[in-house]
Amino acid sequence: MTTAVATPLASLRDVQFSYARHGREPLDVLRGVDLELQAGELVALLGANGSGKTTLLRLLSGALHAGAGAVMVAGRPVGEWPRLALAQRVAVLPQHMELPEGFRVAELVAMGRAPHARRLFGSTAEDELAVERALRDANAVDLADRYPHELSGGERQRVLVAMALAQEPQLLLLDEPTLHLDLAHQVSLLQRLRRLHAQRGLTVLAVLHDVNLAAAFAPRVVLLDGGRVAADGAPDDVLTPEALAQVFGVRMEAVTTESGARSLILSLD
Repeated sequence: MTTAVATPLASLRDVQFSYARHGREPLDVLRGVDLELQAGELVALLGANGSGKTTLLRLLSGALHAGAGAVMVAGRPVGEWPRLALAQRVAVLPQHMELPEGFRVAELVAMGRAPHARRLFGSTAEDELAVERALRDANAVDLADRYPHELSGGERQRVLVAMALAQEPQLLLLDEPTLHLDLAHQVSLLQRLRRLHAQRGLTVLAVLHDVNLAAAFAPRVVLLDGGRVAADGAPDDVLTPEALAQVFGVRMEAVTTESGARSLILSLD
């Protein structure tokens, strides 16, 4: 008796991508990446600057098209999805995004419903419920009547998460969501994302830089190096001093705290 193998929610198979450069050779970024994301997974993506992390997210979202290989979402090539249909399945929280002034937070979150729009003007009862839920799940209800210029960095991130949730996606892609946040807000945001992953059954792929936060956040870590997947698995198996020295060029040591938790510390010797 054969066991059925679940189709990945998203995948990259032998994907290559280069950026064209005027008057120069193309810049190779991804060189044969293989990656599968099963429905409901929570995955952290790490790698040195320029290793292709943002490019990988943009390929999955359909913003870029692979030079070679296959990028699939829900069993279908990304390029074959109509733009709005793909946006109903994949939401992106980019590294940098300016919130347009003149709109209240509730109105900005309602913009996340655009892929589901059923009428040219006005929202449906379903849209209003989705916006309320997104604000609640992102812990942004108290910000609903605020304007972008009134928000702190941490509050802006909560709003961006709410906007992404309003799309009601299956796959949530986050590009350095903790950027410019202090430690307390980094931890708070990642804890919120873990709860959302559990509550909504979301598949989450998040680009992170802090190896200890990544290990605490996700049960699966993918490490990019030189445009390829260097390691993929449980944090303790992937985030080893040897692998981190190879990818980041720094010495780190693994230590065990009194509580039994594993942590990586930077060695400056």
